[in-house]
Amino acid sequence: MISFLDKAVLQFDRALQTLVPHAARASRPSPATSFEEGLLDQSERKHASGLMRINHTGEVCAQALYAGQATTAKLATVREEMEHAADEEIDHLVWCEQRLYELGSRPSLLNPLFYGASFFIGAGAGLISDKLSLGFVAATEDQVCVHLEKHMATLPIQDEKSKAVLAQMHTDEAKHKAMALAAGGYEFPKPIMAIMTQVSKVMTTTTYRI
Repeated sequence: MISFLDKAVLQFDRALQTLVPHAARASRPSPATSFEEGLLDQSERKHASGLMRINHTGEVCAQALYAGQATTAKLATVREEMEHAADEEIDHLVWCEQRLYELGSRPSLLNPLFYGASFFIGAGAGLISDKLSLGFVAATEDQVCVHLEKHMATLPIQDEKSKAVLAQMHTDEAKHKAMALAAGGYEFPKPIMAIMTQVSKVMTTTTYRI
């Protein structure tokens, strides 16, 4: 049996890996390595950086969300699913971070704030019920897939490296959504999804620049 102190140490370590630049390690190579760097002008590079910063922050939030849910999940199977999904999301985190630095940019300065908020949201959902917690994962992944589709459509056409990263992320996120629903996740009604969309818009507008 893992004690509360052990859990706290593990979660602190995950937070450091998520928030400290270059601390996390991916288990898979970045899809971007298969492509040559495209020729981007200053405005295109700035736009690509802004989109990748949004996606990196989204992965920071995903790490915190899964960590919070795994901490309070009632069923061991649900906890294991959350931890497995979080491990796959680390790849996304590292890929986005690598791409940001390749573009001459950096992660959002607001990431610690978003991490803390997402952790408590995840932990709160887990305390209420595993069904709600899994439903929140499915709803969040649905929002992420929508954003990824929009970003792939608006990236500079010659930025194939960023598009390759987002395409693989989209495949993985769709799988996580299906996993959460198959495990018994609650399917959120449209009004709740609309609220989540508005909150997401505020976050993306902020992290695009900061």
